[in-house]
Amino acid sequence: MNALNIFLGMVGPWQWIIIGLAILLLFGGKKLPELMKGLGGGIKEFKKATQDEDDEKNDKKGEDKK
Repeated sequence: MNALNIFLGMVGPWQWIIIGLAILLLFGGKKLPELMKGLGGGIKEFKKATQDEDDEKNDKKGEDKK
């Protein structure tokens, strides 16, 4: 079992509520949408980069077979 599964298994619903409230207090309601937009953009860029890398690997395999 990896560490992430162990950590997520130890955090219950009340702990997630407390974490959410702490984030809301730290950043404020007006700043949260901007933070989530940035997080979403980062995830999108990460997926694009990994897909581009996979495409390059597949292209190299195709060239090696020729």
